[in-house]
Amino acid sequence: MPVLELTTEEHEALLEILERYYPDLRREIVNTDDREFRRALKQREAAMRELIHRLKTQTA
Repeated sequence: MPVLELTTEEHEALLEILERYYPDLRREIVNTDDREFRRALKQREAAMRELIHRLKTQTA
């Protein structure tokens, strides 16, 4: 598995970016009619949710 080392500032910035984009992604999923595109967005959402969780866990 690839490893990405971040400074504290980079870690905080990445977490903030993900948390800000996440609600927009949820709205996009709800408003998407194309099933394949919705499926791809849901996969992205799951990956983002996991990444946010991991970043928050490392902060604690």
